[in-house]
Amino acid sequence: MAETLHLPDETATAVLGARIAPRLKAGDVVYLTGALGMGKSSLARGLIRALTSPDQDVPSPTFTLVQAYDAADFTLLHLDLYRLESPEEAYELGLDDALPSSVLVIEWPDRLGPLGYDDRLDIVLELADKTNPFAGRIAHLIPRGNFKG
Repeated sequence: MAETLHLPDETATAVLGARIAPRLKAGDVVYLTGALGMGKSSLARGLIRALTSPDQDVPSPTFTLVQAYDAADFTLLHLDLYRLESPEEAYELGLDDALPSSVLVIEWPDRLGPLGYDDRLDIVLELADKTNPFAGRIAHLIPRGNFKG
């Protein structure tokens, strides 16, 4: 069921990630969408730390494209696809082979184009008040296809 939440600050964004984390299982895909600075990496950081350890180093995968983390029951792959120039470049990442035993958390999923995933959780982050950037963010959680998380 779709849900909309107000996130007053970065801490609340990370807490949302931690709240989503226990619902994930191998084969799940989470899309993180929003403009630069909307909190995609903060949300991913909260999710990853909830599944690994609270002090887990979680660098942005902007230049490496993929960071892998060992969770208790699966591998978590955090992807930042901003630098992909074409959807076909995603084949080189081996995501389809990894998916059955992994959870994919994907920033800039629009870069996958037609190669994206139908069964997923979309988390769309945007300003709560477009005239006041200090008013926090809104997170829209939208399950797609057969996502059950």
